[in-house]
Amino acid sequence: MSDEIRSSRFGRAARMTGAAAGLAAREATARAITATGSSEARTAAAQRQQLKSAKSLVKLFSGMRGAAMKVGQTLSAVDMGLVPEAIRPEFQEILATLQQGAKPVSFKAIRKVVEEDLDEKFSEVFATFDETPIAAASIGQVHRATLHDGREVAVKVQYPGIAEAIHADLQNLRLGLKLLATIAPGIDTGAIADEIRERITEELDYELEASNQRAMARVYRGHPFIVVPDVVTDLCRERVIVMDFVQGRRFAEVRDLPTEQRDRLGEILLRFYLNGPMRHRLLNGDPHPGNALYLDDGRVAFLDFGFFKRMSDDEVRHLVATTRATYEGDAQGLLDLVAELGALPPDPRLAQPFYENYHAIFGWLMEDEPTTADATKTGEMMRHYMQMRGEEGFDEMVLPAEHFVLMRSVMLLIGLLGQLGATNTWFDMAREWIFGDEPRTELGKAEAAFFAGRHEYTTSLVA
Repeated sequence: MSDEIRSSRFGRAARMTGAAAGLAAREATARAITATGSSEARTAAAQRQQLKSAKSLVKLFSGMRGAAMKVGQTLSAVDMGLVPEAIRPEFQEILATLQQGAKPVSFKAIRKVVEEDLDEKFSEVFATFDETPIAAASIGQVHRATLHDGREVAVKVQYPGIAEAIHADLQNLRLGLKLLATIAPGIDTGAIADEIRERITEELDYELEASNQRAMARVYRGHPFIVVPDVVTDLCRERVIVMDFVQGRRFAEVRDLPTEQRDRLGEILLRFYLNGPMRHRLLNGDPHPGNALYLDDGRVAFLDFGFFKRMSDDEVRHLVATTRATYEGDAQGLLDLVAELGALPPDPRLAQPFYENYHAIFGWLMEDEPTTADATKTGEMMRHYMQMRGEEGFDEMVLPAEHFVLMRSVMLLIGLLGQLGATNTWFDMAREWIFGDEPRTELGKAEAAFFAGRHEYTTSLVA
């Protein structure tokens, strides 16, 4: 096992190219074998090949970590309809191993990073430190430890060399995404590359992430069903975050809970990722299955705050206004609001297609009846969005940051709720920030009582 992430742009590109060539060769073999067979045999062979390709992606991405693995983790969280329905569950299960599937580096390498960043001897900081990581992801791994005052903590440490490797990946990302195109021809890999390039560099700054987490922990301290671990500010650096240790189950362990419990967890996820930001102005844009722990007492702990947006009151009010216009079917009103921000020209011809795409993403929140989240809808959303971006008038569309992050969060959240199989009248929760209605659910009432006098909704429409 290598402790230093390979950071050479050309070396990492060679691995990507080699993997892509291997996938192409296997597909050519499969086509040759089935050329004279029945249509059923050809279909079965093609499906087997897609599953083999998914396994190859997992092997490559988990070994490379960084930006490459981030692509795989996003694909594992969102069902984009990349493969036929018959093999979709197995395909998603293979990709799901990327949620916690990175190979850890040695304790020796981790210790070196910690001592360099904290500028202290290991024994002076920690009374105990478990050398076996409890989690290993795309950018770093997490260890359980104890401080000298007895406080149990989780220590998140960046892989040595990961920053350099990510910068190399960002140069090679379009090449690496050809692996994805091998499995799903026609997907706009360029758009995916652009998104990752813009956002992932922020996640390398653990001091920024610790600041985000500290702000969120302050908001939710003592909350009835949401936990955000406090950070130990004095021990957080550019490559190290130390936070309170939380014991809980992973997402894969709660997907088979009884229906009522899964529905409850679904509401908690929606309240944290959507309702919460409208109240306290802190938007976490990464509803990833690996970013939460499910506690035995029914609470949910949220752990990752690298993809983050601090919103102003005006930004929130504008989001509410656009959502109201979508709910009311006011296509021209929606375009007017977006045009005010310079995201699109005020061309009436753009109103209906933009409305249809916006409604495709947010419409499920406006269903006033019990609805089971459908993860396959995210694929439909992506196709609508990519098609719209290719039409005249939309090629230079630049959505405001809060719209972009919220749209991404919503699509990832649908994927998460869909994998959970959660059913709810989601509009009961959305009404609280769209219209300022009183909560209709028990969780909503408990949350409103907790926040009373602390974070009132101030989402009245812009005059």
